[in-house]
Amino acid sequence: MTTETQADPIDEQKLNELVETSLVDLGATVHAALAVIGDELGLYTALDEAGPLTSVELAEETETAERYVREWLRSQASGGYVTYVPETDRYDLSPEQAYVLANKESPVFMPGAFQLVSSAAKIEPELLEAFRTGEGIGWHEHDEDVFHGTERFFGPSYGAFLLDWIEAFDGIDEMLQAGGRIADVGCGHGAPTIRMAEAYPNSTVVGIDYHEASVAVARERAEAAGVADRVDFEVATASEYDGTDYDLVTMFNCFHDMGDPVGVAAHVRETLSDDGAWMIVEPYAEDRVEDNLTPFGRLAYSISTVACTPNSLSQDVGYGLGAQAGEEQTREVVTEGGFTHFHRAAETPTSLVFEAKP
Repeated sequence: MTTETQADPIDEQKLNELVETSLVDLGATVHAALAVIGDELGLYTALDEAGPLTSVELAEETETAERYVREWLRSQASGGYVTYVPETDRYDLSPEQAYVLANKESPVFMPGAFQLVSSAAKIEPELLEAFRTGEGIGWHEHDEDVFHGTERFFGPSYGAFLLDWIEAFDGIDEMLQAGGRIADVGCGHGAPTIRMAEAYPNSTVVGIDYHEASVAVARERAEAAGVADRVDFEVATASEYDGTDYDLVTMFNCFHDMGDPVGVAAHVRETLSDDGAWMIVEPYAEDRVEDNLTPFGRLAYSISTVACTPNSLSQDVGYGLGAQAGEEQTREVVTEGGFTHFHRAAETPTSLVFEAKP
């Protein structure tokens, strides 16, 4: 008697769909690098300001080589990022394309995200070894463009939504208008830190990050923004930063990166004033895995695999919360850290905003 089993038959339609998905992903992978090039060389900006343009005209506008520009334009048009006008052999940006690719203040400005994901992939050899050993990879071990891409991707959205989020917290806006204390933990290059300093000139703001190089950039950003007199920056971890009686503690897309999020929650609880609140901004996620199997979920899970989870695993405890933890799992961690009040205060298609109070 044999124990051989026949392989399941191939479903041709499902096979073709998967191959098509793979082709789309392969194009997107190469496109990410080309989007970074287009941003860096000002190709998108020139199209927005001077278009429609031929490849020759765009190359002249940007002082680049026409043959490269011609192929770049065709790749961009193939992906829907640039509009091609065959009658004139010219290329242009629609208002929507310009808003996504050329407007650096737009809350959906995407070149920073392409810069982030392209740079995150540079640790592939280290990540391969981490898969084998289970060891972590710290945020500070990434390529420098990861930090700049993160700032350029998230900064505009914080500028657009942050004040509305604060207003959704009971009494916090009024407190800060009168003059309060804010701690922005995991501040990176300080985009939300500086935004809060601009919005609340009577309050004092402290930006906190364990990455010394990012803090140095944040100080430069604050100086350029003219708020250095009321913003301070501290190199410290989320579980050891200084100060007490903060009226608002904020964490923007970094709580899930913490090695010991329960310990971090406990420390935040100790540093808040009696009437203070903790704002936790996390990537949008449902509580069930099957509900996160979406285009955004794929992006979030993928970034979590190469950056967020490795960072958590590199620290003490190594909780590994992940970028798609969802509301209920985040609630469990926060309440275990000593908070008694936790609710969803606001949301966008890509963000969940939680308010925690003692």
